[in-house]
This record gives sequence, C-alpha cells and structure tokens, in this order.
Amino acid sequence: MEETNRKPSNFIHDIIDEELAAGVNTRVQTRFPPEPNGYLHIGHAKAIYISFSTAVKYGGVCNLRFDDTNPTKEDVEYVDAIMEDIRWLGYRWGNVYYASGYFDFLYECAIKLIKNGKAYVCGLSADEIRDYRGTLTEPGRASPYRDRPVEENLDLFARMTAGEFENGAMVLRAKIDMASPNLNMRDPVIYRIAHVPHHQTGDKWCVYPMYDFAHPLSDAAENVTYSLCSLEFENHRPLYNWFVEEIGFKEPPRQIEFARLNLNYSLTSKRKCLYLVEKGIVSGWDDPRMVTLCGMRRRGYPPAAIIDFVERVGVAKAYSVVDYALLEACVRDNLNLNAPRAMAVLRPLKVVIDNYPGGRTEELEIEVNPNKPEQGSAKVAFSRELYIEREDFMAEPVKKYFRLFPGNEVRLKGAYIVKCTGYETDENGNPTLIHCEYDSATKGGNAPDGRKVKGTLHWVSALDNVKAEIRLYSRLFNVENPSDESNGSLESNLNPESLVVLENCLLEGRLRDAKPLDVFQFMRQGYFCADKESTLEKPVFNRTVELNSSW
Repeated sequence: MEETNRKPSNFIHDIIDEELAAGVNTRVQTRFPPEPNGYLHIGHAKAIYISFSTAVKYGGVCNLRFDDTNPTKEDVEYVDAIMEDIRWLGYRWGNVYYASGYFDFLYECAIKLIKNGKAYVCGLSADEIRDYRGTLTEPGRASPYRDRPVEENLDLFARMTAGEFENGAMVLRAKIDMASPNLNMRDPVIYRIAHVPHHQTGDKWCVYPMYDFAHPLSDAAENVTYSLCSLEFENHRPLYNWFVEEIGFKEPPRQIEFARLNLNYSLTSKRKCLYLVEKGIVSGWDDPRMVTLCGMRRRGYPPAAIIDFVERVGVAKAYSVVDYALLEACVRDNLNLNAPRAMAVLRPLKVVIDNYPGGRTEELEIEVNPNKPEQGSAKVAFSRELYIEREDFMAEPVKKYFRLFPGNEVRLKGAYIVKCTGYETDENGNPTLIHCEYDSATKGGNAPDGRKVKGTLHWVSALDNVKAEIRLYSRLFNVENPSDESNGSLESNLNPESLVVLENCLLEGRLRDAKPLDVFQFMRQGYFCADKESTLEKPVFNRTVELNSSW
C-alpha cells in the first residue's frame, strides 16, 4: 500500500510496514474507542493522535466508537464533549459507532460460546470470584458452577436477560483456564446483570457485556486491522485474541500497545478529577488548570500545539513521565508565531504627559505580529493621559533598573520617548500619578540625535481602553506527582498561586471586540485568551502561558 501522508515512523508503523510488505494486511483501519463516562484529557490526545494519524499516513480509515457498555456511568453529555474535542484537535472520523449498537451481535456471540462449552453462568459473588481467581503465584480454583450443562447455562442466561434475577445474582463467564499464569484468562466475566436504562438502547437490556468481551468483537465486526491501545492492555491481549478466535473471525485485528502519556504536576484520574470538581477546588471539568482537553481549550492552548507536544513526546513502549514545561514550550512556540500582539496594563498606574497638548489624540500604528508582516498593523489611540504597569515605576530605583524613575527616559511602545519629571503619592507614600514630558521628535520611539534609551514600556490610553478581569493561571499542583499519596492529600499539594484574579485591568480599546477563545500576546505579559464568560460589559481574559517559564 502506498502511503498518502508521510509521518515520522515509530515502532507501530514499523510493524504495519512489515505486515503490508508481507501481505498480512492490504489496508489499514484503526479506531478510537473512548468510554463516554467523562471528559477527555491530555493522555487521550496521544491516543487520538496515534490512531488517527496512523490511518491518515496509510490512506486508511479511523472510526470513532463509543465503548458504552456500562450505563451506570455513561451519558450523552460525554458523547457530545468527546466529539467536540476530537474535532477541535483537527481530526475527522470515518464512521461513528457505539458498542451498544453491537449488543444483539455480542449476545449471539455469548450464546455461541455457551453452546460450544466455552462459557457458563456462575452464581458466585464478585468477592468470591475474586477469591477463586488465585494470585500471581497460585492457580485459581474452578467455580462450582463451571461444569453446568450447556442447556442449563442457556436457560439461566435467557432468564438473566428476561430480568428474572437481581443485580449481582449471577454472571456469565468464559471458560478458559483457571491455572493460566495470566489472571485475565482465568474464566473472566463477560456478562453481568444491571437493571439500568441505557442512553442508547433504553430499557431493552438488563444484561450488559464486559469491556474485555465487547471490545475485541466490536473491533473484529468493524474490520479493524490494528487495534492501538495503551500499555495497560498488554496483559489483556491473549484474552482479546481468544474471543476473536473462538467466535471464528478469519482476519482478526492485531492489538498493539504503546506507553501512556504521563504528565507531571497534573491529574488525569477521572475519580480524582471528579473529587476536585465536586469539592469546588476547580470550577468544573473545563477549569483552565485542568489537563482536560476542554480545560486546555478554554485556557487558550492551540490544538496544533497539543499535537506538536504529542509528536515531540513520541510513540514508544517504555514508561516515562513528561515534564509539563515541554507542553508549555509547545504552546509558547505556537502562540509566539501566530498570536496577534496587544497592550494590556494589569496593575495600572496613571501617567500624565504634561507637555502634550490636552485636547489632542493621535492614532498610532503598531505592528500586529512581527512574525507575520502580512497581518499589517493596528491603530492605537495615544493621548496626554495614559496608564503603565505599576512595576514599571520606582521612585528610588535599584541597580540596573531601566524603566521609569525620576529623571530617566523610557520609550513608550510605538509612541514617543518620555522623561519622568516627578510623581505624586497617597498618604502611605505609594505612587498614584507620574508626571512626564515627551520629546515630540521621537515619534515611533526613535531619537533623531541617536541617544540610547534602554527601557521600552507598554501602555494604554486613558481615553480609549477596556476595563477587564484578568485570571492568571498557573499549575494546579506544587508536586510532580500529586497522585502519589506519600506526598500527602491533594489539598496539601495545591499551588496557592494557581489562580490569581486581577480586577480593573486596562486593555487596548480594540480588544473590546475580542470573542471567546481569541488569543493575544499581551506585550511583556504573556499570552492571554478571552474566556467563555467574557462579555462586552465585562471582558474576562485567561493567561494561557507566560512569555518565559517561571518553573
């Protein structure tokens, strides 16, 4: 097969190349099979990338299949969110399937196993099944129900399906090998009773297949050639193959495992993330401090930066932990190239240019993006009164302080060179107003006499600005592995500076038209994204990432 889109090779693609060359397969078909019981996170981004990009590279198809075999935890809300996240990352699936769409087929597969003496109805409780299974060093014990006659198993399974028994009363188990060194092969449960309506099938079923049973047979039914999954399923591969072979598929899919993406300073456990949400530690699943895809989207992370990050991490089988700084670097690289520039003053300090005409306002041109000259320039209002950052003035400067202080000159970005002539304070001695004079010959920031001015400050006009709330986001945790209980509770590992909210920040007037998810580089501040809660009446911006890492 000729590749239609060259991508960097990895061990998965090496396997596929060998099998295509040997004629084992003549096509490539993959799938991404999330369970709709929560929101996708950065780890899922790697799985999405691997399955979809592999299909693209070989001119094949990647289907989206929702593993909705557990109706007690699943919801249409998650189905919609998963689709949105995949589209946002830039991928398109060939078809959408649901494991629930195979329930009739899977039920017939279970009947076939029973008739072939390969499955039986077991009345042991979950705890008893666990006890009978044995350990890694001791073989399991056969269930007392293991040798039920086929007809009795068929009758009991039919009665389970008819709703005659309560939840947990009995299960259907595969009959494989209770002495297998692989615990997954010791008569695993393949059907359980659950009197719960399903978001796709309603009240049709009260028995539902287990993942290890439904997953391989759904793959096979869809003609998947390569089932790509994370490394924790490696020990399940013999069971995967057993089900496919026992049902009689002639061209079984090949399961290939890869190492999961483990990111420090973050949580991906659904249980622990749910704890953060329910305790109000974060505002929701899309809190910009979460590494859910919806959280990173809200924070302003470009999807291309996430794909770049996954590509840099690479595809391997060895366990590793990736530094969060690499993800931030990918975001920073992308936004440095693509984000338009704007000026914003987060902690305003007023400046009056005493020798600038009082009724005059100029329209200055400031380049939107130095990396993309084709984007042109933006018009910014300049007037006698303006605002600078509070930290850009010191009454008594420290050594090598090149910003504004009495007697010193600085360059106002895109405007003029100004000199501090004095300042006013409140009763506590804090500066409240800075007096300056400007050099009218320095428009654009260049001195015609060639004098050197070391400091360049951003600013906002007092006559044309937008008052906004700015949310400064940082990493949620202070420890590399917050899941490790030896580090203490989740609460004890929280970064107290993970969210700092600043009110009454001032932005350039043109930013009043910013729409949610619009991203800008606020000069000298970092990259910021308009939040979903942002309105014309109250603009809200989230810090996406700092200009340079503070970690």
